[in-house]
Amino acid sequence: MATFPAPRGAYLVWSAGLLAYTVAVLQRSSFGVAGLDAAERFDASPTVLAGFLVLQLLVYAALQVPVGLLLDRFGARTMVLAGAVTMTAAQVMVALATALPLAIAARVLVGIGDALTFISVLSVVSVWFPARRVPLMTQLTALFGQFGQVLSAVPLATLLHGYGWTTAFLAAAAAGLVATIAVLAVFKNRPPGSPAPAPAASPREVLDGLVAAWRHPGTRLGLWSHAGTQFSGLVFALLWGVPYLVAGQGMSPAGASVMLTLLVAAGAVAGPVFGEFTARHPLRRSWLVLAVIGSTALVWAVVLLVPPPAPLWLLVLLVVVLAANGPCSAVGFDYARTFNPEHRRGTAVGIVNVGGFTASLLTTLLVGAVLGIAGGYTPEAFRIAWLVQFPIWAVTVAGVLITRRKARRVLAEEGTVVPPLREVLRRRRRTP
Repeated sequence: MATFPAPRGAYLVWSAGLLAYTVAVLQRSSFGVAGLDAAERFDASPTVLAGFLVLQLLVYAALQVPVGLLLDRFGARTMVLAGAVTMTAAQVMVALATALPLAIAARVLVGIGDALTFISVLSVVSVWFPARRVPLMTQLTALFGQFGQVLSAVPLATLLHGYGWTTAFLAAAAAGLVATIAVLAVFKNRPPGSPAPAPAASPREVLDGLVAAWRHPGTRLGLWSHAGTQFSGLVFALLWGVPYLVAGQGMSPAGASVMLTLLVAAGAVAGPVFGEFTARHPLRRSWLVLAVIGSTALVWAVVLLVPPPAPLWLLVLLVVVLAANGPCSAVGFDYARTFNPEHRRGTAVGIVNVGGFTASLLTTLLVGAVLGIAGGYTPEAFRIAWLVQFPIWAVTVAGVLITRRKARRVLAEEGTVVPPLREVLRRRRRTP
């Protein structure tokens, strides 16, 4: 772990990783602005269109634990480089695809490359920066990386509607090539002179580390926190937001792009605030998670109760609340970092990341299925489809509350925090 101040070159290394992650978000979210165009190009129903993103997120989620294990073995530079190359090739395939199977295969490759990137960049942050600054740098990484959504919402959308499908996605591939060059040039696993990483673990040690990371309630608390806070904003940004705003609320495509830009801009405000709060109040992180889940569910309920088109101010409020989802989901990674030793943090972060993306792919699939049953891209169908979020919030809140109690018990047994008063009284009653 780095000591204060950060080693020379830390911000340069971080910048290269941040560029790679930003471009990964661009590749990941490129279908968010192209959803209706993709439906026309490939003659895809809502269910089939949802399948594009579901497969992408399914691959992403399924690879998180294997990627965490590979990260602990091969290091961040190799993983980020492999991710950038894979996504670049995938976007070339998307640009040239005219048949549905090739396009689906390309989005699967995007999911693979995306899976290799974020947790690898976070692992470098935890090595190059002092522990006190890691929560803030994690938030800044997640925050600035989301400007990849702006790249897809504005320049990519402009190219798509002005110059066509092929030009737009070849431009996205070119961005991937730039990220690849940056990673090759300056991205490094650890500062010069820092201790060498531990020898690669044996398969038995890998399995033991995976089991140990999962068994710790702090890791599972991170998973439920990430799941409950990430999925609504992610699904909105990656696929269903623009179709909902255009077909469900009567906005123009340009207006919908502005709303996606607002999503990122509002997240830019929330990210550093959440990062500083997490660093200052580590025992209050779960309350932040619960507050964001509760406010998101409340605003969605109001929006869905109002007959469409909803007032612009209400839609703006929805987008602002959704913008808090991504920054708050990073609290889950902070749980993984603080509850696990360094040698299994990559594995723990991978477990946490499964949570949000599993919830996201489930929501994406259910929204698409309900739209197909309820009549397609109509305002009333969207009002019904978005209701699938509420059971997922209920499950994740229950998960947060249960694992929080278990994690606090572990901390109390370790003497890290003062046990709750009722636990102290219970122990006194048991004492002869």
